[in-house]
Amino acid sequence: MALAIFDLDETLIHGDCASLWSEQMVRLGWVDGESFLRRDKELMDAYGRGHLAMEDYMAFSLEPLIGRTPEEVAHLVGPWVEDFIEPIIFSDATKTIAAHRKAGDRILVISASGTHLVAPIAERLGIDEILGIELEVAHGAYTGKTVGTLTYREGKITRLLEWLDAQEENLEGASFYSDSRNDLPLLLKVDFPHVVNPDPVLLEQAEKAGWPIHIWK
Repeated sequence: MALAIFDLDETLIHGDCASLWSEQMVRLGWVDGESFLRRDKELMDAYGRGHLAMEDYMAFSLEPLIGRTPEEVAHLVGPWVEDFIEPIIFSDATKTIAAHRKAGDRILVISASGTHLVAPIAERLGIDEILGIELEVAHGAYTGKTVGTLTYREGKITRLLEWLDAQEENLEGASFYSDSRNDLPLLLKVDFPHVVNPDPVLLEQAEKAGWPIHIWK
């Protein structure tokens, strides 16, 4: 059994779930719409250039969750996934997941978004196993802080290796699909790197290395 690993944002879905959730928090009245979305865009632009300190984005995006229970948030995330995420799932992504499943591969989503979003989105894709940024809970409520290594850039490798050790698995024959230059460290780590709708930096690397380049719609 080989691993088939997928990034989430702009790989399995046509969008970034964290930014889309920011828009939902505006609809819920949890934040001031104009200033919050302007700051979200600034930070996500930095992500696209490979310059984002993920700690900064998480501190910003988790502030509206402070004092809210995981159950309260999950109750609102579920319908949001149905209404706003399901329509932007790439059909080619679902076909590729199905092909890996048919081949007997073990499927894992690893994302630089919070697990409160990654888990329910992966569940809609029929994927049970995920690695994402873990949120701290104290006294039954979110604190606005994260726990452990962030699944971002080299942090994805750290968390994946920890998971592999706990699962008594390895990376032999593993595939990884991603759209972003930020995932180059992990793409270079697996036997079968795949790039999906790649950004310019990743496209250049893929062309030089002869990696498969997928245009998913």
